Amino acid sequence: MLRKTFESDIQQLKDELLLLGSMVEQQTLDAVEALKKRDLEAARRIYAADAKINEKRFAIENQVMILIATQQPMAHDLRLLASIFEVSAELERMGDYAKGIAKVNIRMGDEPLLKPLIDIPRMAKIASSMLHRALTAFVNEDAEAARAIPEEDDEVDGLYNQVYRELMTYVMSDPRTIDRANYLLWAAHNLERMADRVTNICERTIFIVTGEMTEIDVSDDEMKAE
Repeated sequence: MLRKTFESDIQQLKDELLLLGSMVEQQTLDAVEALKKRDLEAARRIYAADAKINEKRFAIENQVMILIATQQPMAHDLRLLASIFEVSAELERMGDYAKGIAKVNIRMGDEPLLKPLIDIPRMAKIASSMLHRALTAFVNEDAEAARAIPEEDDEVDGLYNQVYRELMTYVMSDPRTIDRANYLLWAAHNLERMADRVTNICERTIFIVTGEMTEIDVSDDEMKAE
């Protein structure tokens, strides 16, 4: 009976983690859409809504600590609880990136975008998709999927580099555009960092399954291929 209760508590934590992840995904997509449309009111709502993400993270962490203290889990269960604790923090930080994009929008005020947003929304879509699938792999303890997802980070990095080159072209043509360029570069950087943090979630999934904490470095495979 106690084991069934513990398993129910674990499932509830996983469900709460998925909910937190969906909140972060939506915040990210909404923040980029608000920036694209220069919707300041939406940006302010997104900025304020970050507090809910913080609250959800701390609620998850509190429940994890209660289970560790009262159930004294060992081996796999302890790895799982420790990883849920860590992943909730990763998600909260990703929420900060979405908040940062909203902050960019607010700081720009009435200034128009330096250029239409094309690659930044693509970055948001890919990073959000990576996050969604990484969390699915996490709750399902799917190490194979967790190893594959970080490879998509290269696409996000490529888009970030493209955004950087384009913005620098504007700045070199007209140095007066540097502030507007920096705003968009900040937004793109936040999305690039979000994709990076997805890798951390994938590493935790592998840790739960194998008991080994290893760093996923897709660059190693690229070097071998060369």
